[in-house]
Amino acid sequence: MEETFVPFRGIKNDIKGRLQCYKQDWIGGFNAGFRIFAPTTYIFFASAIPVISFGEQLDRDTNGILTAVQTLASTCLCGTIHSLIGGQPLLVLGVAEPTVIMYTFMYNFIKDRDAVGPRLFLAWTAWVCIWTAVLLFLLAILGACSIINRFTRVAGELFGLLIAMLFMQQAIKGVVEEFRIPRRDNPTLVEFQPPWRFGNGMFAMVLSFGLLLTALRSRKARSWRYGTGWLRGCIADYGVPLMVLVWTGLSYAPSGYAPQGIPRRLFSPNPWSPGASANWTVIREMPQVPLLYIFGAFIPATMIAVLYYFDHSVASQLAQQKEFNLRKPSSFHYDLLLLGALVTICGLLGIPPSNGVIPQSPMHTKSLATLKHQLVRNKLVKTANESIKQNSSLEQLYGKLQEAFQQMETPLVYQLPSSRSLRELSTNTIQLASSSGNPDAPVDESIFDPEKEVDVLLPVEVKEQRLSNLLQSLMVGGCVGAMPILKKIPTSVLWGYFAFMAIESLPGNQFWERLLLLLTAPSRRYKVLEESHTSFVETVPFKTIASFTLFQLVYLLSCFGITWIPLAGVLFPLLIMLLVPIRQYFLPKFFKGPHLQELDAAEYEEALALPYSQTIREIEMHRAGRSVELDAEVDEGEIFDEIITISRGEIKHRYSPVKTSSSA
Repeated sequence: MEETFVPFRGIKNDIKGRLQCYKQDWIGGFNAGFRIFAPTTYIFFASAIPVISFGEQLDRDTNGILTAVQTLASTCLCGTIHSLIGGQPLLVLGVAEPTVIMYTFMYNFIKDRDAVGPRLFLAWTAWVCIWTAVLLFLLAILGACSIINRFTRVAGELFGLLIAMLFMQQAIKGVVEEFRIPRRDNPTLVEFQPPWRFGNGMFAMVLSFGLLLTALRSRKARSWRYGTGWLRGCIADYGVPLMVLVWTGLSYAPSGYAPQGIPRRLFSPNPWSPGASANWTVIREMPQVPLLYIFGAFIPATMIAVLYYFDHSVASQLAQQKEFNLRKPSSFHYDLLLLGALVTICGLLGIPPSNGVIPQSPMHTKSLATLKHQLVRNKLVKTANESIKQNSSLEQLYGKLQEAFQQMETPLVYQLPSSRSLRELSTNTIQLASSSGNPDAPVDESIFDPEKEVDVLLPVEVKEQRLSNLLQSLMVGGCVGAMPILKKIPTSVLWGYFAFMAIESLPGNQFWERLLLLLTAPSRRYKVLEESHTSFVETVPFKTIASFTLFQLVYLLSCFGITWIPLAGVLFPLLIMLLVPIRQYFLPKFFKGPHLQELDAAEYEEALALPYSQTIREIEMHRAGRSVELDAEVDEGEIFDEIITISRGEIKHRYSPVKTSSSA
């Protein structure tokens, strides 16, 4: 993204770039056929279930003023508009945990004010949204999104882990609440007597942990040794929503043996219930807000604007990382401008605004990378099988695969034909083909197995389109009408899904990986090197890694702790923004430049696993204070290009030689 602070230039460039590929965004989605429903369903559940849970949380924290109906309506409205006229269609919008925190703080502040009180709470938040939109408009017009380039890995990963902690915190709080009496219910009911409360809590733990464990297991179904390929793929694509249905069904097992309220289920009014439409006409009550509170709304609006600017931009940045090899341009400035308009609409409708969400946005891109992989893979497997039947040599077969791959790489109207190609054939395959002494001899499946070899040849690509985002937004909107059905979902299943979302966002977070490294016993650290690992493990001294990680941990706990402080908790977005000057001016005084660059690089090298003997030798040399040298058979200029790290579930890409440094 070009850094420009000339008013309107960034917005103009974004609109110009995205208009050129707008038609292709739709054609690409429809060309995917029924396969588009796999990423659509995956992201729908990843969006809808947290939004329903946030509605349940807001219902408790605002005494029923805001419910799941409002959070679902906001997510549907903003997501649909963004998928139709937004810039980056990979960006997923929804009501996020920080928004819930901000609204809870604002309600606690205003509920005891006689001039406003709960009656005018939504009218006051409408003024907050208007001020927020004004600030977002100014940030977009003045090109503030150019600063997003200065948000390095330390900020993005810390914020990502903060979101994961908030997800896990909500899961734990939810399970603990299952043992208590809800504030809005009658404590004299049978299901709230101590024995039944304990039984409800224990059953809730079974449902929560059951969903968590089975959902995590189903996501890895493609690596199972059991079942056919299509069955494993189906479980991997649709296993998580299937587990929600399974555990919801199991929750009815105690029926007839326990009171009706066990287990507890989602509580939310139907959209057609009496009084449910009151907050849709909040615009009529806005003039009743005292002038002092109208201008006072600028203070929380500033915090929300900073939060949305950072959250929306980082979510978009994570959804279009360089390692995904996206071909279409970004749209940070225009998307921020559109977000300001969406915040205004939500405020006037009396619903909490939606913005770009983490981890759903990068999860959306990764699911579309899997979709593109499947589409291209099927074409290449078919081509390889036809070549084998025609008794083609390995060179001829590879040439036909390259030709088929290029046919799938249709350039956009304003682009030159793609220069991207397949990866090189593996050394083992080439050796097997030449073992007969005739490299031009026909190959069979014993030499080149299409089902296995094609996966190795394919580079990382993403199916960039708008259809999946539009469909999942409309499906979220459909949940508003399906509220009577959604009420059958146990709240404990939602808490289990929250924990799943938190854990699902951890792979690929370098900060998390370094925390695990600190917990690894010194005598067992060689096992890290025996698997694919980040190159800084070899090039940066362990004391430096530990110091940098501890700094991040203290800062993370500070951000997390401030969310627990009443009223002052709205300041936590400022702590995130402070990471920019801290990274630029403070950290270089305590860490060496090369080490800091390795630990906080936007892209980083993925080093291959090392044999046990070599690992032990390098550790011994490291302890002796000598530089670690590569084995003779490894070229110091070896380039790791688009390596897929299966062990950590992430995709990394970098063009640079592996370098080593001393431990000094």
